[in-house]
Amino acid sequence: MSREKKILVVGTGTIGEPLIGLLSAYQADLGIDEVIFHKRTPLLTDRSKVRELIRRGAKLATDPERASSFEELEVGTPAYTTEQALEEASVVIDCTPAGNKMKEDLYNDFAQNTELFVAQGSEFGFGKMYARGINDRALIHGEDKFIQVVSCNTHNISVLIDTLALDDGQDNLKQGRFLCIRRSNDLSQDTSFIPSPEVGKHGDPIYGTHHARDAYHLFKTMGLELNLFSSALKLNTQYMHVIQYHLQLNKSTDMDAVLQRIRDNDRIATTYKKTANSVFSFGRDHGFFGRILNQTVIPTETLAVMQGGKEIVGYCFTPQDGNSIVSSIAASLWALYPDSYEEKVQCLKEWYFDEV
Repeated sequence: MSREKKILVVGTGTIGEPLIGLLSAYQADLGIDEVIFHKRTPLLTDRSKVRELIRRGAKLATDPERASSFEELEVGTPAYTTEQALEEASVVIDCTPAGNKMKEDLYNDFAQNTELFVAQGSEFGFGKMYARGINDRALIHGEDKFIQVVSCNTHNISVLIDTLALDDGQDNLKQGRFLCIRRSNDLSQDTSFIPSPEVGKHGDPIYGTHHARDAYHLFKTMGLELNLFSSALKLNTQYMHVIQYHLQLNKSTDMDAVLQRIRDNDRIATTYKKTANSVFSFGRDHGFFGRILNQTVIPTETLAVMQGGKEIVGYCFTPQDGNSIVSSIAASLWALYPDSYEEKVQCLKEWYFDEV
């Protein structure tokens, strides 16, 4: 009898909570037998969230010494201890800022019986970089036990490069320059809001910020070494990140070809909206858990093709957690269903928008 396909999500924050909800809602279509989520700290402010995730069918796991505290919180008895959940899970998706520490302290001990461990964008060095639809062919079964899903802004940068600066996988990019204009904190977060724009330092002497660095390593998994550099600043808003991009090409193109490439990629949504709040509002009203699951949203009227067709400039909006969530699911299904995972993930296609 084959082992049941169970996915454990560690953490219930801005990525973990909607990911658990999406996995639970599409559990049958995705071919998942059970969704487990791990929460370490029983908080009264989180009780409603935990109850709702359990109502949707997900099973709660926690550390043994905290089980009674969850019972006192009136969310019921946790279904698993932490170790039991790790023993049961075929795939573990870590959505905390401590993925590398968890790998060292815990995950390595369960690697033999677990198909895959996935961490999020902040955990550089956790494993092979991954973004759905960009470097799937670089994943190797039996070898890639640890995968790092790149950050939301790195997804955005990477899909721009993949769509506009690669020709059938061949490098047509002379250089790419990106300004990540970031929102200061998520709507769900009570801390880290800033009173005014805050410029970021170029901490990496080659790539500027981690966004370009991670995109470089993502494409390097396919043998491409690209000339990339990114800068970042934060604005005093909670809505969405925006990226200003400048791609210099080796071979010329034109506006019609650029627009056609954008429209042909279902991971890209276009828009005639110009403000982050209006794009965000569309996601809140029409997205799953308020998320747009495309990898980027491009306001096509901001596009410019210059220098005889060898430079492309424009702006785009980053659908924060949405792109990372879909890549986390795709990576999990790749581990469970290597021959049919892309077909299975298409059940989420109703949440990919052609236009926002």
